[in-house]
Amino acid sequence: MSTAEKLLNAKTLNETRAAKFAGRKRVNQVALTLSVAAMAFGVFWLMWILWETLRLGVGGLAIATFTEMTPPPNEPGGIANAIFGSFVMVAMATFVGTPIGIMAGIYLAEYDPKGWLSSVTRFVNDILLSAPSIVIGLFVYAVVVAYFKTFSGLAGALSLALIVIPVVIRTTENMLQLVPPGLREAAYALGTPKWKVILSITLRAARAGVVTGVLLAVARIAGETAPLLFTALNNQFWTADLSQPMASLPVTIFKFAMSPYENWQHLAWAGVFLITVAVLALNILARVLTRTKL
Repeated sequence: MSTAEKLLNAKTLNETRAAKFAGRKRVNQVALTLSVAAMAFGVFWLMWILWETLRLGVGGLAIATFTEMTPPPNEPGGIANAIFGSFVMVAMATFVGTPIGIMAGIYLAEYDPKGWLSSVTRFVNDILLSAPSIVIGLFVYAVVVAYFKTFSGLAGALSLALIVIPVVIRTTENMLQLVPPGLREAAYALGTPKWKVILSITLRAARAGVVTGVLLAVARIAGETAPLLFTALNNQFWTADLSQPMASLPVTIFKFAMSPYENWQHLAWAGVFLITVAVLALNILARVLTRTKL
């Protein structure tokens, strides 16, 4: 092959490469433009929702919001009973669901990761994770509310606990699987029993992720409305009796936001603002814990 032919082939090859590069660059620019447009579209609506929540929510806040009960139409009042009811039911659900979820996650990751029972548990857990919350509310209604023939705060806490458990199970298992095997092997080499290794080594190494999972589960149940409509229902008055219907912020917001009364609508926006701030704080705390050690 002559020198001229070699130069011609090299030139053709360079032109082909340049054309392919230009085509890939155009495709990349189109994909980048569409991605930025999709992000801007989502951020626009998100900022609008946050702005409306801030504008209307702060306007509905007052001292009476935190000190008085839910009022009748066109009367002054607050949502103190709803705030208290939500706090009690979320706290009880976390207290019940967290230990169960952590212990189940430890079993799946440490004791029997490949057994048939673990496979069945993971399958059921995946179903619970993807199940609509209203289905869980209906289940608790059929099992608890219909049996005792009364709505109750206890039934509401139970329905929220059933939402917490699968989230904590999945998070705990995943975090424990990320712990290096060398830590376990070093502890076993020193004669440490398995329960001690789990408690003092693996669980401690994964505690930031486990706590993050718990916080994310709490953030999820804080705004759940459907399960509470079928279990705790609502209560216009202050009550600490878990065997009776109990008010909650999500149900109060649902009820007041659909009403034609201006004072109820203002209280609904105040409740939306409080839940948004609480969930935002929990998510920020969860992100901080994933970046720093406890």
